[in-house]
Amino acid sequence: MLAFPCNQFNGQEPGSNSEIKAFAQQKCPSTFPLFDKIDVNGENAAPLYTFLKSQKGGGLLGDDIIWNFAKFLVNRKGEVVARFGPQESPLSFEDKILPLI
Repeated sequence: MLAFPCNQFNGQEPGSNSEIKAFAQQKCPSTFPLFDKIDVNGENAAPLYTFLKSQKGGGLLGDDIIWNFAKFLVNRKGEVVARFGPQESPLSFEDKILPLI
């Protein structure tokens, strides 16, 4: 799991990279990497998210990321095999992931 903070959703991540990392470690200590803040939509979208969205569009809501905590599953070959919405907990789709890996 990799995490990319983004402030494009109602100002959810207004702080600096160091402030965001300190807050995240306080609220949810984790072992996965937390990267620097990026844009995921629009003209300045990070190339990673441009690629992810091009591989797995968002269906009825379009290709844009609609809210923080969108998730993409990428297999060991670098293929984007699934996209999950912000409301889905990573723990809730483990049974969906295993057949795709």
